Amino acid sequence: MTATADGARVDAPHKRAGAVPLSAHLRELRRRGGWAALGLLVGAVAGWFLYTPVFQALQEPLLDVARARHDVVALNFAGLATAFDMRIKVSLFLALLLSSPWWLYQLWAFVTPGLTRNERRYAFGFLGAAVPLFLGGVALAWWALPNAVRLLTEFTPDGASNLIDVQTYLVFVMRLALAFGIAFLLPVLMTALNFTRLVRGSTWLRGWRWAVLLTFVFAAVMTPTPDAITMLAVAGPMSALYFLAVGVCLLHDRRLAARRALELESLDDDAAIGR
Repeated sequence: MTATADGARVDAPHKRAGAVPLSAHLRELRRRGGWAALGLLVGAVAGWFLYTPVFQALQEPLLDVARARHDVVALNFAGLATAFDMRIKVSLFLALLLSSPWWLYQLWAFVTPGLTRNERRYAFGFLGAAVPLFLGGVALAWWALPNAVRLLTEFTPDGASNLIDVQTYLVFVMRLALAFGIAFLLPVLMTALNFTRLVRGSTWLRGWRWAVLLTFVFAAVMTPTPDAITMLAVAGPMSALYFLAVGVCLLHDRRLAARRALELESLDDDAAIGR
């Protein structure tokens, strides 16, 4: 706060970067998007050469089921160009994972100019949390994949063959991995909104019931398996991360309130000395 001529106190504006025109924001968005696309392109090249071992790992859960059931459970390349198309899609999927630190950095770099100097320091902390959380979610999806494949293929009647379209299977794996990865980014988004002072921690806390409900709905929709185990594997960690993020936001709000109280006390002392 600052003192006016008649002794009244008014809130001092928070020191932020100057207003930036919309055209400048669009240019920055286009520039950051271009850098992110370049990172994806480099990741796709690496994914092209990693295709063979990755594809072998992808079909291993199906081979395990086939060995256990003594039935034909295999991927089917239905079209002439399906194998080539599959390689491109797997390369792009690997590019999304391999370049995740890069495109997440570009996302934060786009947000950072709108923050104060103190808030800008937290961007690197957010990035350091976002990358392992996203990759950790993908790793958890990879762990859940064999169980999901086993449960779904158990509906195949005895003596029947289960020839799975390879592109359908890839979409299944991608949905599972991205559902886990994006879900684990939720606490980073929450803390980012709190640190930019758009949402208070108490607001997140008041909405915890809706958050848990939406978390379970999201897990039920995005995990393409009918069992409750996989859904709980997504919803459980998401709920825990939500409450962890709420705690971080509340702690940040408390520190911010204490800092403002000290600033107000200092201004009152200065005003008293001036009188």
